[in-house]
Amino acid sequence: MKSNAEHSKGDDFANWSEPVTDEFAATSDIDSYRLSEEQVAFFHEHGYVAGVRILTDDQIEALRQELTELTQPGHAGEEFWYEYNSNESTDPDRILFHALGAWRLRPGFHDLLWHPAFTGPASQLLGGSVRFWHDQLFCKPAHHGGVVAWHQDYSYWTRTQPMAHLTCWIGLDESTADNGCLQYVPGSHQWDLLPITGLAGDMNAIREVLTDDQWRRLNNPSPIELKAGECAFHHPLMIHGSFANETSTPRRATVINVVKDGVRSDSAEPLLERTDAINAGEPLGGKFYPLLYEAK
Repeated sequence: MKSNAEHSKGDDFANWSEPVTDEFAATSDIDSYRLSEEQVAFFHEHGYVAGVRILTDDQIEALRQELTELTQPGHAGEEFWYEYNSNESTDPDRILFHALGAWRLRPGFHDLLWHPAFTGPASQLLGGSVRFWHDQLFCKPAHHGGVVAWHQDYSYWTRTQPMAHLTCWIGLDESTADNGCLQYVPGSHQWDLLPITGLAGDMNAIREVLTDDQWRRLNNPSPIELKAGECAFHHPLMIHGSFANETSTPRRATVINVVKDGVRSDSAEPLLERTDAINAGEPLGGKFYPLLYEAK
């Protein structure tokens, strides 16, 4: 493991398949981070579990500082992003931002992947060893739409098989109904995989692929309000979205998407931009898809 002084902001942190700092080191045995039996049962019944404290105040601040750097034009390491979308506002409260690949650009977002407060619960919910898929960053600015339409994550991930995926949404600010928190449709993880109807703008676009009963249930979602540093885990078929931020402050979050070890590529093309291809039928692995936790 390198020391902090040996890393630079221009490094591709995908070259290290272990933490490079002590920012997210375990403060106690990993079992102390485990979800309760009740939480695991709730996840399997409803498709999500929320309100799990995963970050300390110091860790939140460290990630916020890195996120601020990554929203600035010309930042070091920008060639490593898988995807980068920004309105390039110079006002930090007005930045509309969504990007994939922060783990490759900064040590905090890299090391967060191995954080036992995340990997322990993820292993429980996946039922085995945890392998990285990809990460995301979201900034929903003050007084801005920033709508993310109803969707299922796995509808965008069918290039990997079988479906043994898990998403962890981590708030870097307080997340409320007023500032556009996650909204879940409890039990929708038991629905079939639906066609893609888009992510931006129209919250009702999904109507065309739902039954009348599904549409009724979608119109009674559960807002997932979280304190900064808390997370929500959800199933890859969970219907979820978020409405506009109507408040005077931004709502920022980071997301970790993982798979159960053994999930395979189902594509001859690279699974993510600027990564090496994995032959169809071969399991995810290599430096872009590191093993985060090996179940006992």
